Amino acid sequence: MLRFSLLASVSGVVPDPPIWAMAPFILLLGAIALMPFLNLNWWHHHYPKVAVALGLSVAAYYLFVLRAPARMLDAGHEYVCFIALVGSLFIVVGGIHLRVKGEATPAFNVLYLFVGAVLANFIGTTGASILMIRPFIRMNRGRISAYHVVFFIFVVSNVGGGLTPIGDPPLFLGYLKGVPFFWIMQNCWPAWAMCIGLLLAIFYAIDLRNHGRAPASVPAVDDTVDEWRFDGRINLFFLVAIIGSVFIAEPLFLREGIMVLAVVGSLFFTPKEVRAANHFEYEPLREVAWLFVGIFLTMVPALDYLTLHAKSLGLNSEMKFFWLTGLLSGVLDNAPTYLTFLAAAMGNLDLNVENKADVAQFIVLQGHFLAAISLGAVFFGAMTYIGNAPNFMVKSIAERMDVKVPAFLPYVFKYSLPILMPVFAIISLIFLYFHWL
Repeated sequence: MLRFSLLASVSGVVPDPPIWAMAPFILLLGAIALMPFLNLNWWHHHYPKVAVALGLSVAAYYLFVLRAPARMLDAGHEYVCFIALVGSLFIVVGGIHLRVKGEATPAFNVLYLFVGAVLANFIGTTGASILMIRPFIRMNRGRISAYHVVFFIFVVSNVGGGLTPIGDPPLFLGYLKGVPFFWIMQNCWPAWAMCIGLLLAIFYAIDLRNHGRAPASVPAVDDTVDEWRFDGRINLFFLVAIIGSVFIAEPLFLREGIMVLAVVGSLFFTPKEVRAANHFEYEPLREVAWLFVGIFLTMVPALDYLTLHAKSLGLNSEMKFFWLTGLLSGVLDNAPTYLTFLAAAMGNLDLNVENKADVAQFIVLQGHFLAAISLGAVFFGAMTYIGNAPNFMVKSIAERMDVKVPAFLPYVFKYSLPILMPVFAIISLIFLYFHWL
């Protein structure tokens, strides 16, 4: 998730909310996790009201009790920037249709996911996810299972984007603060490669077993297509415009204006049959937009509390920074969580995250801490559906293509904990504890 700070809350005056002020955030997470089990129909119709009501309760507390309107203005601005980027990528990439034929083998699925992981570093995890999830489902239509979607989220929607600032929002914020563009790639690629390799190896073992149990003859995805086709090429121009606009900081909202123009151009110039072939609809974007209104507002007390009390957590090792940054990134916005822990790490040396010279000095003195924070923020976004915006979108698109995907809690307990946590433990042990980075 991409957040652009308007008021530099990490370095400015941050209110100190009581712990109970986090209750709306906990309630919203609980509702997202449990309501689809308890009353799916009610939740489907009323989740926007729940998200907005909980978000407004926090906004009212900050405005009228804490007297901190700047924090709500900051959160509102960040949400506008977030939804402009996510929405524009969703609509523009939704105008690109990859046409495929036949069944994908386990080996080809692995190659496809690896290509998606690499591509995520050039068009972002959101762009790569929206572009590649529909063809991935169509290729595996005869035997598609929940684990296909889950591993797609793991590899393409999260871990894959861990090499460049374009790939994932936390790294982009680090770039804006003064981290050199290629620093993460140069220093973290071994951990990225091993994590991707382990996940793809696990996926291959599961997919090979599933493939062996599939019917001997699987219908082709589209009998009228005898080759791969790429339709909607005009959207590549609009996609480049969106990615380029990300680096525009001033004047205010120029970046978002370019994104809106790219959307208008895409809608005007893309043939209707291309979006129809994608079964394109706005519901996945609508779901993300409403839920993240509540998430952006309700998580402010949690982030403020963490910002003010991070030093008391005794953060003095790469392992602690990796795991704490990661675990909180799985349920909070990973970009401000990244900034919070980066500020705490630099504060231990009396350095200021808002000073690029201090950032450069920190990299020289404790670059291994920066690597741990970066890896934790990016990798752990895959832990839950709310860890990163593309996760929800992929889930929604898959459901609308009649794929049974796990709900919030089964996703965590059946896939994230038993698969991701051991992989992350191996990565942290090898590269952080034994300092192989």
